[in-house]
Amino acid sequence: MTIDMMREALLWCSIINLGLFFLSFLIYRLAHDWIYRFHGKWYNLSVDKFDAIYYAMMVFFKTCILFFNIVPYIVLCVVG
Repeated sequence: MTIDMMREALLWCSIINLGLFFLSFLIYRLAHDWIYRFHGKWYNLSVDKFDAIYYAMMVFFKTCILFFNIVPYIVLCVVG
């Protein structure tokens, strides 16, 4: 695999992951109450706790996108 192929793969991974990130945020904003009720049937969560867990999940997802997709892409652009 060449550097150009790796760079292109990381670019598309970044685009797809950021798209999923924004889609999940949009779904969360538009269907917050439905998602909370759906998961509330299985877990005893308050709305505040549910929001905190969602926020932590989004921070983790964004950090993974940054460190595993965007930073390697930038490094390959600088090196190659």
